Amino acid sequence: MARARSKAAYMISAVAEQYQIHPQTLRLYEREGLLAPSRSEGNTRLYTDDDLERLEVILKLTRELGVNLAGVEIIMNMREKMAAMQDQIEQFVNRLNQELISHSQKTVIESKHSLIPVIQTAPVEFKRPKPETKKPAKSSL
Repeated sequence: MARARSKAAYMISAVAEQYQIHPQTLRLYEREGLLAPSRSEGNTRLYTDDDLERLEVILKLTRELGVNLAGVEIIMNMREKMAAMQDQIEQFVNRLNQELISHSQKTVIESKHSLIPVIQTAPVEFKRPKPETKKPAKSSL
């Protein structure tokens, strides 16, 4: 039976050497909940490409921006929430587009059977008038 292909995984020593950090630092990030590497059958930590991308963000925040681990945790949580919200917005926009297409198709079908011809126009954009700024009258003294 053919074995399913899995993602590439890196051991802690290889990751530590590649990013020039101590393996204990990676273990600390795991204890703090910043990283969650998978484990092999022998309980060896295995870092995927996604884990490495997350590690790069953590290192950039700590090394270049001077953020402490509590701040990194907050930033990472906010990034995850923003990504989830972005997905929700994309789903909403897709659903809205589907509804608009469906509604426009129904309008065309209904207009064929109407007694009065229906003309579809482009939506009109409402622009709020700019408030007039009165210039003070020049006084001649």
